[in-house]
Amino acid sequence: MSETAFPLSSRRIIRRALVYGALTIAVICLMTLPSATDYVGADNDDAMRLVEVRDYLAGQGWFDLMQYRLGPPPGVLMHWSRLIDAPIALLISLFGLVVSHGWAEALALALWPLALTLPVLAAFGAAGQAIGGRLTSHAAFLLTGFYLAFSNRFLPGAIDHHNAQLALVAVVTAVLVARPGWWGYAGAGIAASLALAIGAETTPLIAAACAVVALFWAVEGRTFRAQAIGFSLALALGNTVLYVATVPPTRYFVVTCDNFSFGYCTLAVFGGASLALAAFLASARTRGTRWACLAAIGALTLGLARWIAPQCLGNPLANLDPLLVTLWLDKVSEARSIVAFAQTEPDMLGAFYAPALLALLVCGWRLIRRDRIAFHATMGALLLVSLAIAVVQVRGTMFSNLLSIPPLALWITDLRARYLLAKGQFAPALAYGLAVLCAPSTTWALAGKLLLRPESIASPASAANPYGLASEACHGAAALTPLATLPPTVVSADPDSGSWLLRFTPHRVLSAPYHRNQAGMLAELKIARAKPSEAEALLRAAHVGIVAVCPSVEAARALPTDDGSGLYARLAAGDSVNYLTPLPSSGGLKVFLVKPPS
Repeated sequence: MSETAFPLSSRRIIRRALVYGALTIAVICLMTLPSATDYVGADNDDAMRLVEVRDYLAGQGWFDLMQYRLGPPPGVLMHWSRLIDAPIALLISLFGLVVSHGWAEALALALWPLALTLPVLAAFGAAGQAIGGRLTSHAAFLLTGFYLAFSNRFLPGAIDHHNAQLALVAVVTAVLVARPGWWGYAGAGIAASLALAIGAETTPLIAAACAVVALFWAVEGRTFRAQAIGFSLALALGNTVLYVATVPPTRYFVVTCDNFSFGYCTLAVFGGASLALAAFLASARTRGTRWACLAAIGALTLGLARWIAPQCLGNPLANLDPLLVTLWLDKVSEARSIVAFAQTEPDMLGAFYAPALLALLVCGWRLIRRDRIAFHATMGALLLVSLAIAVVQVRGTMFSNLLSIPPLALWITDLRARYLLAKGQFAPALAYGLAVLCAPSTTWALAGKLLLRPESIASPASAANPYGLASEACHGAAALTPLATLPPTVVSADPDSGSWLLRFTPHRVLSAPYHRNQAGMLAELKIARAKPSEAEALLRAAHVGIVAVCPSVEAARALPTDDGSGLYARLAAGDSVNYLTPLPSSGGLKVFLVKPPS
């Protein structure tokens, strides 16, 4: 079988992926490691993931996802998956056989995100080979390398689950584009199942991929029968196996909207099994019959969703307390809408949205010209869904920019061919040059900085922290490790400190930036905003033994209506409170012991 027909397993593609992977990893390491001060990523989720992995290595059960040191007793049931904890824990254990535990953690946390660059590169390199040949494959490799090198999801220490989800989405996309045999679609079904089991963020994209497969079958019928059955059966069986493997029996019939639960699993299994049955029985029937089958499957799946999980058809954070929305969620950078993002970081608007929008326009224009309809319709559908998500929450741009790569790679190579045929004419040369410049998000980022915020190039602000102002002075090892010498107790501190306190100390924390910990975050916010005379009762009711205040964070999360009379504001200003004993501290963090009641 030719390389174009069988691109995902081509030795040439594998060799290219290894070469481009080595270059990409080298660039990432050169950009990050010389200035690194910590082996854990800068995001709160990276620190919390390490805490979860440490608990697992210390003996916490596979099915037990409680974070016992977070929030009021008994703790918070996290919505993450052991499917990410397991490989990181395995790497730490293996490295621990030859180096110290600290070095084992550092090596594992560096290797995991860097290794995930390889499947992304291989997937899109194969997709480029399938749609446009060798040059398109190289263009896809280059664009993917730029994406990976300048995305914070693949930096050493970035152990949150998003990089694994991006890799799985890339694999599913490559199969839809390359259109191999049934085996390839079965692999895509397994990848889709893994993406769903790891986290709910990919649900809309996986649903769109399922719709693409179903539409291919409806249009092509018998010629697509094996592929449709391979994908849908793998999706149904994969979800079933992963559900049994990761969900405790006591929660088999619990519906939650923020993770892999009974609702999502049931819909995936029902939809996959229904499509497999329809493909088995009706592939040789008329096109009208196949469309009728799809309509019936869609209606039944939607009805099942409204019956089993109606709450998941809306915003999963709709029940969040209004105070938390105002003082926490609205300040989380990745949860902002495009409107809010444009108001706070207009210089980065192009980097986050332009490549995907450009790719969507390219797909639309080529569909109008009836140019490689299946490919551009597939990518257009995926881009449309991912951009719709990105408009609501900026975190969706990590998927939309990723999905822009295949259509833009093909567009660039086609414009290059026209430029070479034109023999030096200005217009084709200009079009080709602009396409090369506009495809990577890095060009838009640099242009935005130069035009709208040139001062940020000299002193870039950290975007890792949702408040934008907290720093190593408050959340780093130097600030928090001294707290580890104090007897274990409950700490009241801003949510952004929570993950790092759990990492560096043995204490319980009231607050960390996770929506399942509403009770803890509300308790901390009420303590922070209460007047000192009123806050004592709240502290004692929550059994708080330590109060930690970061002045820069308190300034960032203050509302315009705040009068500065809250406990944290007064402590940040240097006031003394009779029931708190200040402790010597390094950096900007102010630490106080709560005195026993008189």
